[in-house]
Amino acid sequence: MSLPRDFVRAVEAALPSDAIIREREQLLTYECDGLTGHRALPSLVVLPQDTPQVQAVVRACAAHGIPFVARGAGTGLSGGALPVVGGIVISLARMKRVLEIDWASGRIVVEPGITNLGVTEAVAAEGFYYAPDPSSQQVCSIGGNVAENSGGAHCLKHGFTVNHVTGLELVLPDGELVELGGKGLDPAGLDLLAVVVGSEGTLGIATKVTLRILRRPEAVLTLLAGFATTDAAGRAVSEVIAAGILPSAIEMMDALTIEAAEAAVQANYPTGVGAVLIVELDGVAAQVEEDRARVEEICRSCGASELRAAADEADRARLWRGRKAAFAAMGRVSPSYYVQDGVVPRTKLPLILRRIAELEAEYGLRVGNVFHAGDGNLHPLVCYDHRVPGELERAREVAEKILFACVEAGGSITGEHGVGVDKACSMPLLFSERDLDAMNRVRRAFDPASLSNPGKVLPTPRLCGEVPGPYRAHPIEVAGLAERL
Repeated sequence: MSLPRDFVRAVEAALPSDAIIREREQLLTYECDGLTGHRALPSLVVLPQDTPQVQAVVRACAAHGIPFVARGAGTGLSGGALPVVGGIVISLARMKRVLEIDWASGRIVVEPGITNLGVTEAVAAEGFYYAPDPSSQQVCSIGGNVAENSGGAHCLKHGFTVNHVTGLELVLPDGELVELGGKGLDPAGLDLLAVVVGSEGTLGIATKVTLRILRRPEAVLTLLAGFATTDAAGRAVSEVIAAGILPSAIEMMDALTIEAAEAAVQANYPTGVGAVLIVELDGVAAQVEEDRARVEEICRSCGASELRAAADEADRARLWRGRKAAFAAMGRVSPSYYVQDGVVPRTKLPLILRRIAELEAEYGLRVGNVFHAGDGNLHPLVCYDHRVPGELERAREVAEKILFACVEAGGSITGEHGVGVDKACSMPLLFSERDLDAMNRVRRAFDPASLSNPGKVLPTPRLCGEVPGPYRAHPIEVAGLAERL
């Protein structure tokens, strides 16, 4: 779909020529994010280098009614960075500078294109680190983390992105620049910062982010425990938390995921087990040792067949490499997979895992389970073969039924991957019509013209429910996966 010539001229005047991508072959790079089942080709991709350039492009979009989608590294798993047909993608990949480090207040100010791990690397020499750590932390961007309110393995103790963002510079959908928060915690007035973090790019584009950095703890200990079943491992998780122990992370992997991780990175996980737990403790050395003894006792009482602590930093890194490679490693055991992201109360983990096993048997598809067990955030990987007609659709059905089971168990449809386009139709499972209307009113207060990442998060007209405003074809409708009634 061609763009208005006046719009293109405005973009060309605002950006250098090498910051504009037009060729179809290059545009294909941006047709999807990490959720490859949804694809749409943008009409243009721009790569601004600073805030004024972002503002200029957004103002041009506002003036001509062109929808835009902000994009970081494209590692998202909910279709949050899926382009809008007839719109443009604003990539923040070139905005990756560290702007300021304030050691005294424990703050770092960065541009959105810097990687998650890049923040820790920037402060490591002084004994600091950035706590949120998604599995894709080596490549995912801070801007994307802000959009999705990303968590990671250590969010159990240290919190999600929203707990570590204290300030944002935000380009609103009309091009206005606003400052939210700063270096202090809990500023007076409306908490608009918390509204924007996790809004998935629907309220504007963050061009500067102030983050809280933490001192490295005195001691870190990583334990690995093998169990015969996921039920036994889940029981151990609940008992550890019930004992008043707060590990920095508790991760679980089932037999299929262990098989994939071993094939990919040789993490040295135990063989012949139904599940493993990775439990990490950090803090004051004396407290870590006390908690270690109690955690080991609980694991043994729940039937752990193997229990060991990482011998050194290299061994610890190896254990975590297996966990963080789990998604990519699934390609070793399946041609394709569909990742889901539901949350349940910790005590309901065995129930949900049994339901997933029932769905495996019903649909004849294997499901690898890897998740942040400490906070009940599941990431079931539904394996299928895209070359077999109908298997993708069956995999989606399994994923949707897993989400429904999570909600029925008192949980949520997402823990950290976001809603995006993938789960927008599932929002009514959690929220009433009045709830969705309130969310839509907030969204329109920021973006009356619905230009900023439209078609995401909230149900789209004629597809998932009625929402006020003019009709715009949904990307999955354009892709032929749904039709307007």
